[in-house]
Amino acid sequence: MFQVGDKIVYPMHGAGVIEDIQEKEILGNKQLYYVVTIGNMQVMFPTEAKISIRPVVDVAIVEDVLSSTFQEEVSESSLSHSQRYRMNMNRMKSGDIYEGAQVIRDLVRIAAKRSLTTGDRSMLDNARQIFVSELALVMGIDQEEAKELLEEALESPCAESC
Repeated sequence: MFQVGDKIVYPMHGAGVIEDIQEKEILGNKQLYYVVTIGNMQVMFPTEAKISIRPVVDVAIVEDVLSSTFQEEVSESSLSHSQRYRMNMNRMKSGDIYEGAQVIRDLVRIAAKRSLTTGDRSMLDNARQIFVSELALVMGIDQEEAKELLEEALESPCAESC
């Protein structure tokens, strides 16, 4: 169980800080809920929920993602749009920082060659927001600085040639 003040990642929403743990009664059922601030929104979810929240990663992992994952080749560029979307959705739902970084890397490289579909554009925007939120928490920087770090990693020489 997480504690107040813990920094966590809530898949498909982003990284945040547990502000409180409250007991709520809903439909006659009392349960403990995490109160988490993610960006400018506050969410509550049961402490016993079967969602894959995880602690934020450490600085070494973030640096590895920034220096290596964005430099690797695109995975499975021969997939159809629907196959790619399903694969990317599963990656995002996993909550794994490496999986999310692969979604960003692959979609940014596809976007450099042709325009993205609305679904892919939305997926890319969401993946960026989630990654930036964790990057900012881990590095102790604001969202704008985190966005700049991400853009620098994506602008590597490999990003254009892979």
